[in-house]
Amino acid sequence: MSRLRSTWTVVGLVLCLAACGGKKELQPAPGGSLPPKPVGVEVLPTPTELMRPEVQARPRRSDELLRQSEQRREDAFDLPPN
Repeated sequence: MSRLRSTWTVVGLVLCLAACGGKKELQPAPGGSLPPKPVGVEVLPTPTELMRPEVQARPRRSDELLRQSEQRREDAFDLPPN
């Protein structure tokens, strides 16, 4: 039992060390280049900016709780169906 525990301890330590890889600035592959400049953009985005998801891809979450009951505002477009 002691040998099994020490084996799993060593395996766990090795996995922890393997997960501590260094972080480097993103660069295109050797011989490659960045994607072409998007239409309507004046400056070519950096690799970090290209990896950042847009708001539509990852919308922000609103955790605002309803603190009190409120009457709905008048909506001129809330019409009954025909």
